Amino acid sequence: MAKTREQKRDILNGLLNKIEKSKSVVFAKFGALQVKENEELRQKLQEENSEYVVAKKTLLGLAFEKQKIEGLNPRDFEGRIATIFGYEDEVAPAKILEEFRKNNGDKIDFVAGILENKLLSTEEVTALAKLPSKQELYAKIVGSMNAPVSGFVNVLAGNLRGLMNVLKAIEEKKA
Repeated sequence: MAKTREQKRDILNGLLNKIEKSKSVVFAKFGALQVKENEELRQKLQEENSEYVVAKKTLLGLAFEKQKIEGLNPRDFEGRIATIFGYEDEVAPAKILEEFRKNNGDKIDFVAGILENKLLSTEEVTALAKLPSKQELYAKIVGSMNAPVSGFVNVLAGNLRGLMNVLKAIEEKKA
């Protein structure tokens, strides 16, 4: 059943709001996914504060055109296209899709993406998927900051252990 103008306007406004809120957007071809797999992917994305949306390419094109993102024409994409909006972590949508692809036999493919209002190619989105997440980067930074302190504590503990060994040897010699 065809949608009315009012319904299309509501969908367009919803897409505009999603684009404004998102830090990154990934476009994926999902034609080979079954319903169960589609729902599983939606749930994984939702857990990472990302949203999986399927809309008409014409409405997507209008929404991105209004947001002044140049060079993007969803009509050029082949097949059925899903748009994944990442609201917190810029890398999360691409990482989740890449993991899903590996586990489900390439039933979903990257088509393009948007990061900082710039269009990304398929290769750039794939590279983005291989970057560590914010949480992983935070953990590495904390580990790097903690390493000198841990080393210093180990050096001090080594000196104490050495002193204890000397005192124990003296005690054993006297006994």
